[in-house]
Amino acid sequence: METKLRWGILGSSMIARIAVIPAIQASETGIVRAVASRSEEKAKQTAEKFEIPFYYGSYEELLADPEIDAVYIPLPNHLHYEWTIRSAQAGKHILCEKPLALNSTQAGKMVAACEEAGVRLSEAFMYRFHPRIERIQEIIRSGEIGEIRAMHGSFTFNNAAKESDIRFHADWGGGGLYDVGCYPLSAARLILGQEPEAVTCHALFSPNHGDVDMMASGLVEFPGGVALTFDCGMWAEFRHTLEILGTKGRIVLPQAFLAGDTAHNFLVITGKEQREEQPDPCNPYLLEVDDFARNVAKLQTPRFPPQDAILNMRLLEACLRSARERKRIIL
Repeated sequence: METKLRWGILGSSMIARIAVIPAIQASETGIVRAVASRSEEKAKQTAEKFEIPFYYGSYEELLADPEIDAVYIPLPNHLHYEWTIRSAQAGKHILCEKPLALNSTQAGKMVAACEEAGVRLSEAFMYRFHPRIERIQEIIRSGEIGEIRAMHGSFTFNNAAKESDIRFHADWGGGGLYDVGCYPLSAARLILGQEPEAVTCHALFSPNHGDVDMMASGLVEFPGGVALTFDCGMWAEFRHTLEILGTKGRIVLPQAFLAGDTAHNFLVITGKEQREEQPDPCNPYLLEVDDFARNVAKLQTPRFPPQDAILNMRLLEACLRSARERKRIIL
């Protein structure tokens, strides 16, 4: 790209500081022009740490900066809707953290607002940009593991001992499903290339943690008798895995969603044969921001259009509803 995308960061969250800001600064397609926070001092500290030229003590000030082309929104889930709409109205392209919204209705309005404003909107599922995903799809298409019969995904960690956490607020989009369950759910939709037909989910709602789902397990039914079983939560041993089971073999990702320098390898198992595929190390956050910049520059068609986020949000809210109401939800 001849002209780099000029980014503004709405908030100084941990994910912005440890992953996305460094990724943009390491990319060939973008620069971080400004960061904003509700605290000007916090914005200043972040700007100084990362040598960002400008900082603002409010999100409104950043959106008013005519030299910013795109914004990254790492705010708490309940703020995604408002600041995506306001960013679109300010003419900024938007990379918004997952999950995109609190429900599919909000997500639909966000997509519509961006379409009306003529700006790009993308949900920040960085794992999808790791080249091993394309390699896994290639293996499946080759027929090596046969027809897919089932998938299982997990994403758990334990922060139950924390006295307070934004994820302990149900009305803020808190809970394990929205925080980490969205990963195996989106992965199943991506790998299978289909939308689910029904879902049944069971959860542990903790009154000591704002009555959010601290642990959840579910069954997601896809066409053709294929299903995803999954578990997720914030009150269990840390792990994030994915298994794709076929009629002739299976693919196992021991570390499926937080790929680091050594976490990108996966296993292909067929009968008594087993091999470890070793994709080249990469930074999926950097791949994500580069992909976004090329979409903005209209150098390519978006691999994951914003309508995908609406569909994933529809599945997420169905899982939560199923767990709350203790019943199977038909989609």
